[in-house]
Amino acid sequence: MDNINVLVVEDTVSESDVLIASLEANNFNVVGLATNFKDAISLYHSTNPDVLIVDIFLNGFPEGINVAEAISVNPDKAKPFVFLTSSSDRQIFERAKLTRPFSYLLKPFNELELFYAIEMALEKFYKQKDVFLSDNEDTVITDNYLFIKKGKALKKVLVEDIIYIEVEDKYCNIITEKEKFVINISLIKVSKLLNPNQFFRTHRRFIVNVEKVEEIILSDNLILLSSGHKADLSDNYREIIKRVKTL
Repeated sequence: MDNINVLVVEDTVSESDVLIASLEANNFNVVGLATNFKDAISLYHSTNPDVLIVDIFLNGFPEGINVAEAISVNPDKAKPFVFLTSSSDRQIFERAKLTRPFSYLLKPFNELELFYAIEMALEKFYKQKDVFLSDNEDTVITDNYLFIKKGKALKKVLVEDIIYIEVEDKYCNIITEKEKFVINISLIKVSKLLNPNQFFRTHRRFIVNVEKVEEIILSDNLILLSSGHKADLSDNYREIIKRVKTL
């Protein structure tokens, strides 16, 4: 499990200090601070952030827009970004809109609005509507990570680290090698969002990561998983048998 990686692009020291302190106090991981276009692009490629907070004006010029344009050129490598600015210039705003920012904040920023903006950026980027703003769900699921809301912060769980997922009442328990996460999302929706070639439903209460399966005991309808974990196997969900070697 990791914290959300944030790259800050801001040239005013007093403002970047406040922004970074606010992010770190709420368990976001600031992977770098850039004060100009060149450094922003260099850090973007070297740190692989989950989201960027970009001031539109850097050193008196709207270089933040150039940063947004540059990171959006390749859709396969793009990441969500939030614009932060004190500018009230309508023309600048219209130009910034063309880059399709995932949110737009005016300085001085409100801490809660900043966190909402980050959450909305992840939701929009991964096309999962209103997840973090809903009382019913709290998790964005991508090909590589789960972004789980916990208080004001977001936790990032590597999908390949998941051993299995189990239903408990209206919640799902996400079990990894080191931690357990409880999320408010249905097992059906989880199964639709995860890679069907890697995650298999084995029971009405279980989804398992096929890469974590160590043994399937058909006589006991039992699946043995890594780190001593177990999952049930029912007759209705035996497709996983075709994907693993059984003893």
